[in-house]
Amino acid sequence: MVINYYYYSSVEQYVANKMSIVVSAIDRFAGNAQTNYNSEIRSMVENYEFKNQIELMVIDINGKVAVTSSGFSVEDAGDISDFNAALKSEKGEASEVIKLPTGEKVLAYTVLIAPLGSDYQAVRMLVSLESIDRQVIFIITIVALFFIAIIILMIFTGQFFVRSIVNPVKEVNAFTKRIAKGDFSDRLTKKSDDELGELCDSINNMANELANTESMKNEFISSVSHELRTPLTAIKGWSETLMTIRDDPETFSKGMRVITGETERLSNMVEELLDFSRLQDGRLKLNKTKMDLLAELGETILIYQERAKKLDITLDYYEPEMLPYVYGDKNRLKQVFINIVDNAIKYSDAGDKISVEAYVQGNDIVVSVSDTGIGISKEDLPKVKAKFFKANQTRRGSGIGLAVADEIIQLHGGTLTLESELNVGTTVVITLPPMETENIVKDKSDKVQVELISTDDERK
Repeated sequence: MVINYYYYSSVEQYVANKMSIVVSAIDRFAGNAQTNYNSEIRSMVENYEFKNQIELMVIDINGKVAVTSSGFSVEDAGDISDFNAALKSEKGEASEVIKLPTGEKVLAYTVLIAPLGSDYQAVRMLVSLESIDRQVIFIITIVALFFIAIIILMIFTGQFFVRSIVNPVKEVNAFTKRIAKGDFSDRLTKKSDDELGELCDSINNMANELANTESMKNEFISSVSHELRTPLTAIKGWSETLMTIRDDPETFSKGMRVITGETERLSNMVEELLDFSRLQDGRLKLNKTKMDLLAELGETILIYQERAKKLDITLDYYEPEMLPYVYGDKNRLKQVFINIVDNAIKYSDAGDKISVEAYVQGNDIVVSVSDTGIGISKEDLPKVKAKFFKANQTRRGSGIGLAVADEIIQLHGGTLTLESELNVGTTVVITLPPMETENIVKDKSDKVQVELISTDDERK
């Protein structure tokens, strides 16, 4: 094993260093003529300072262990294959891991020395590897326990991952399937502030929007059904009445007026539904031409003046002398004006006032319709242009007219904005781009007067 090799190599290097010191000492003995070579070697071995760690031996010329630092019987020296290997080595040294007769594992390191007439030809060191083996076993045990702990941690981490990621994803999947089936009553529980938590918030918001849309759609269907039923009931009732009348011209004329009026109202509602369908499918087309915006706005005011008067609602129209031409669909823009003025009357009571004015502001043509009616709450104001939405369910209407009007104005490159306060009133502001460039001069009242650069087309 790698660990064994590392530790055994370290021990071998340690022994080699100690052996180098011993061999150097023996060389000094050999160089001193007055020294008893054999006795000096024996004395050095017997008094070796590291004998508690290293067993130092001397091998004689017969290949037998002659002296040991421990003083034990030389029979306990065991296998001396390292000595035989040293004899064959060019360096004159060798090391091997062997087992003593006692069963102890040791590292044996032998270095040959020059006999010089001596009885000794090699020095040998033995170092026990038992403590090294115990340390290696300890390290292997620690490493094994570490990997076992890692595996256990991975198992628990995997389970946590399943609980924290996979299970919530399954919950989200099941929830979206319920939404697909039309069940918007439930909501996801947000359990964290990470990306999964943001996903839960997004899906919950989507469910809220779908639930609101579904609710508004149901209210829309109910409102439309009611709105369609009312004129049909009137038409049917008067038709049956007229069938029984023979010689009452006044009643007959009144009935025909009711039938004609209700038929017109029914036709308008159907047209509004068709427009809404075209908007949904992107099929609403504009027939744009050079048009006089004041003409369409004036006709709208004329249509509603009598009705406003009957309801005791003041309808004021501040008509400028002229406005720049607009490149637009006059029928669609008139439809927008009718919807806005109709809403103003619809959501106003007797004694209220409606003001309509048109002017140029900056580079835009502005049409403003203000009323002192019931107004819209702050909570409902952002939703009033949404499809199917009705701020007041007690008032007649389908809830799609303003959505259609907003789309028409956008198709003309303009904007439709609302400002409202509950029980104070509402102001609808329509801005449209002019067809041509104007020289605009503001007067003292912050309104503007317009002088056309092109005089080829005079208003009639």
